[in-house]
Amino acid sequence: VQLQASGGGLVQAGGSLRLSCAASGFTFRSATVAWFRQAPGKEHEFVARIFRSGGATAYADSVTGRFTISRDTAKNTVYLQMNSLKPEDTAVYYCAAGSRIILSSSYMLSNYDYKGQGTLVTVSS
Repeated sequence: VQLQASGGGLVQAGGSLRLSCAASGFTFRSATVAWFRQAPGKEHEFVARIFRSGGATAYADSVTGRFTISRDTAKNTVYLQMNSLKPEDTAVYYCAAGSRIILSSSYMLSNYDYKGQGTLVTVSS
């Protein structure tokens, strides 16, 4: 199983990026998929998740209204659309997936079975 995150880069504050998380050897249709991020010197932080059943989404307060997580089951890919980016959004972004995630535990990276390698997002002021 591999998760491949891509789409990071350097963007000015106020700009947008779309991150992609593609899976091989694993079907996102039956999985809960989340994005986490880690800024230099900080712990992993939950960003957003889309639940396996019904596709319920949840977001960290810091990104609500600016980020949108979505899933394309035909392409087996999950996206994170990031708008109105701020310098404090600078981090390595990771996607993670799990087939046994329950809602209450979906905010913790350690509960996910698989994690991608990360993609760097840098937002300049």
